[in-house]
Order: sequence, then C-alpha cells, then structure tokens
Amino acid sequence: MRVIGLAGWSGAGKTTLLTRLIPCLNARGIGVSTVKHAHHEFDVDRPGKDSWLHREAGAEQVLVASARRWALMTELRAAPEPGLGFLLSRLSPVDLVVVEGFKRDRHPKIEVHRAANGKPWLHPYDPAIRAVAADAPPQGGDIPFVSLDDTAGVADLVLRHAVDIEAFR
Repeated sequence: MRVIGLAGWSGAGKTTLLTRLIPCLNARGIGVSTVKHAHHEFDVDRPGKDSWLHREAGAEQVLVASARRWALMTELRAAPEPGLGFLLSRLSPVDLVVVEGFKRDRHPKIEVHRAANGKPWLHPYDPAIRAVAADAPPQGGDIPFVSLDDTAGVADLVLRHAVDIEAFR
C-alpha cells in the first residue's frame, strides 16, 4: 500500500478535490481508502441509537454491522489521540491511502490552496509537501503545481509522490 496526503487550511477544497480524485483513481484501476482527521468533537453515532447506548454505558468498543457495511467505534476516554501510523495500520490492504488533514505529520503531502481564503502557503514551511494543487500558482520556488480544476493532473501528482505505507507503521 502507498500513502499520500492532502493538506491545507479549512475551506481550501481538500474534500471537494478528494471526492473528484477517488473516482478518477478508481477509473485507472487503483483502489483507494482514506483517512480523515476530524475535529475532536465529531461523532459517527447518534444519541438514542443502540450503539450510542452501548458506548454511554461504558463499552470500550462497539462494532455495528449490516449487510452493506460495518463500523468499529473505539472510545479513547483518557487515552491520547492515535497517531497516523496507528490508524494506517488498521486499514485493509488497498492500492493507495489518501490522508485528508494531519497536516503536521511527516507523510508526503500535496498542498491544496485557495487564494480567496487569504491563508498562507504551507509548502515553504513543510518539507513533506511535494506539490501544490491550487487555484493559482505559488509565487517563487520550483514546487510542482497543478490547477485545482485539473483532477487528472492531481491524480498524476498523487501517484508520482505516494510512498510505501510501511514507513509509517
């Protein structure tokens, strides 16, 4: 398995790009899984559901399964947030894992940038950023650049810069 990240500020278009990128990569015969960093208050469960009641009662893990999908929820309680390497080790084998978020981690990344956000570029300060997908090219430097609208071009960058996942386990 190989891994690459999409990193950028909130509102830059990471999720929008990723939802276009996955079918583009699938069409090339590449199986894709994703790891998404979320805000600390996120929840996939809903109050009142049986699984929520199990967790509220103190279950450390709750596995919910149906004929269409399954999900395993693990309560961290006082444990520290798991690192990217640990999370990657929990995935089933696939051709490529695209990580959204985790911009402070050391895995190779493509910066997603939108000038209208008014946020600074990440790549000058993060040596793990290998290329940029943005609505305008960065000023100066010689980092590879592709337009945010060029999904096939971003897919090419992803495949060129993804690395073996074993380095992060």
